[in-house]
Amino acid sequence: MSVAFLNLKDTYLELRPELDAAVKRTLESGWYVLGDEVAAFEDEFAAYCESKHCVGVANGLDALHLALVALGVGPGDEVIVPSNTYIATWLAVSQCGATPVPVEPDVDTFNIAPALIEAAISPKTKVIIAVHLYGQPADLGPIIELARRHGLKVLEDGAQAHGARYRGKRLGAHGDVVAWSFYPGKNLGAFGDGGAITTDDAELASRVRVLGNYGSRTKYANEVAGFNSRLDELQAAVLRVKLRHLDRFNASRRIIAEAYLKGLADTDLTLPIVSSWAEPVWHLFVVRGEGRDALQRNLASVGIETLIHYPIPPHLQGAYAGMGIQPGALPISEKIHDEALSLPISPTMTAADVSEVVSQVRKLRSTPA
Repeated sequence: MSVAFLNLKDTYLELRPELDAAVKRTLESGWYVLGDEVAAFEDEFAAYCESKHCVGVANGLDALHLALVALGVGPGDEVIVPSNTYIATWLAVSQCGATPVPVEPDVDTFNIAPALIEAAISPKTKVIIAVHLYGQPADLGPIIELARRHGLKVLEDGAQAHGARYRGKRLGAHGDVVAWSFYPGKNLGAFGDGGAITTDDAELASRVRVLGNYGSRTKYANEVAGFNSRLDELQAAVLRVKLRHLDRFNASRRIIAEAYLKGLADTDLTLPIVSSWAEPVWHLFVVRGEGRDALQRNLASVGIETLIHYPIPPHLQGAYAGMGIQPGALPISEKIHDEALSLPISPTMTAADVSEVVSQVRKLRSTPA
């Protein structure tokens, strides 16, 4: 029996009539950039996220970058980032000419530890980025309070957390702005790259829209030196269909996560911990333990596909060698990256698939009675 990590084809087949109709409708419209599909998706996604505004962009990295530019980040500024995250969070800061300043995570949630942020704030700090990693909301309350006290902005990276809630409210407008990715493997994924920002700040949304459209509100009238970063009509049409099913697919992920939490409780692996104020959407189900690579090989040998998110932390990547952060400087992140393994968690997984994963992991990592 084989279990794929994520089966995007099955998701398409399940929604095929709706998706094919949406693509056909868009193709037949004859309008493929900044048309009715994008406008409708922006309205629908803003409403879903309980925010006032949504602006579609080309991808998740652009969403982060344009949000930072709209917040006034530029050369010489510093932006606080999680040390434990995908490198895109850092790259967006670098694209502004600013410096990413890493802060270690909470060991239970993998997300940036609010208690450690204040020590990283300097006169150059402009923004704090809170990443909702693996679909688990970061603890936004103390982060936002700290930011307001220091006159800073809060940018949320929601690329892995479509539909998650913090203290009962969907992610979308707790901080100043949220950046989203619609990469195909995300909980809300397109058929290619796509991204967006959501916010309650009308002026901020307007700045992002202008920046992503060559710096222009009116064709051939360019107010600023902008970029070309626009969500296209076909992807918006696909996302509109998938958005209607997002809560159902997230519910399937929760059922799988609950089965893993229960079935693997007596193994020697460290399992995710969910805070009382968080409603995660389980983009990933990440376990930790020594001998991670051997566990991955053994699971692969019985047909179970797992992934490592992520093998190398940003500060040890060649892209950031110039920062001079030495191995051992961020030990919590380094330990997580050495031990983390993502188990299969596709909304189309069957109960038999989940049972097989639990059974095989237990055979390899159960704690003796």
